[in-house]
Amino acid sequence: MPRPTKFAPERGEARTRLLEAARDVIRAKGFAATTVADVCKAADVTKGAFFHHFENKDALGVAAAEFWAETTSTFFETAPYHQHKDPLERVLAYVDFRKSIIEGELWAFTCFVGTMAQEVHDVCPDIRDACGKSIFGHAATLEADIEAAIEQYGIADDWTAASLARHTQTVIQGGFVLAKAGNDPALAREALDHLSRYIKRLFYQA
Repeated sequence: MPRPTKFAPERGEARTRLLEAARDVIRAKGFAATTVADVCKAADVTKGAFFHHFENKDALGVAAAEFWAETTSTFFETAPYHQHKDPLERVLAYVDFRKSIIEGELWAFTCFVGTMAQEVHDVCPDIRDACGKSIFGHAATLEADIEAAIEQYGIADDWTAASLARHTQTVIQGGFVLAKAGNDPALAREALDHLSRYIKRLFYQA
């Protein structure tokens, strides 16, 4: 995920600082427990500045989910797993890359939009939809490589590139939940190890 993640965002334009602060504080505390005052303090801006940019906390939540999608897209577009020539190796390298960035405090490596979606899915549909757009949009970035691997390895089965792409996110998000529940990042890494084994069996033992 975007680095660095911290509670004191670098100085810059107020709206960006508020979005960075929301990203970090909400990941650490949850959406409901986070107040406008918390975000303003972390961003080092006034409440007046907050309400100049956002109508309320829900509007901030939607904007923060969109900001997360934008910044993580850039992060993953430049990641090294794209360098592999074999499409299946790119997919497996993606899983390895996701494992490699599980480091530091739990809140700092878990998914911001995944965290919010679990909490607000039934009470704030606008935030839920923004989170879903981010998660499903990221999953879609894997589809071309999976489809190319299906063709290259001659896979004929009842699953699709899109469904396997979504499954990668199911495992990643579930790994984050287990890591939080067990207070142990190794649980998320373990989930990704199993995901890698599963993908290899789909293609190598077909």
